[in-house]
Amino acid sequence: MSKSPSTFARKMKNPKFKKSFSKGYKKLLFSELLISLMENDQTSIRALAKETKLSKSIIQNLRSGEQTDLKASNLIRIARAFGYEIILQRKGEQLKLQETTKNSKVHLKLIETNH
Repeated sequence: MSKSPSTFARKMKNPKFKKSFSKGYKKLLFSELLISLMENDQTSIRALAKETKLSKSIIQNLRSGEQTDLKASNLIRIARAFGYEIILQRKGEQLKLQETTKNSKVHLKLIETNH
């Protein structure tokens, strides 16, 4: 006997549903990642805001999924607060994103790695 597709599988065949689901799922992923990082390191919203020099409301909105757009410099700050780096990789070539400050302005710097 062939097994009939699940309700979810049937729904995913609908392009509108699939697009909406994918958009919502992507929002959830970053929110869940941030929550997990904060829980694992026992970091509060206030402590992360202080470390990253971001407002508490930005951190809270990212945690809740209310804010989904994120500047690269803010992503770098959050990653660095947890001991991570942002790496762009393409076919064995890696570039590391770093935040630098010049004349009180934040800039992103690409650094080639030896991978």
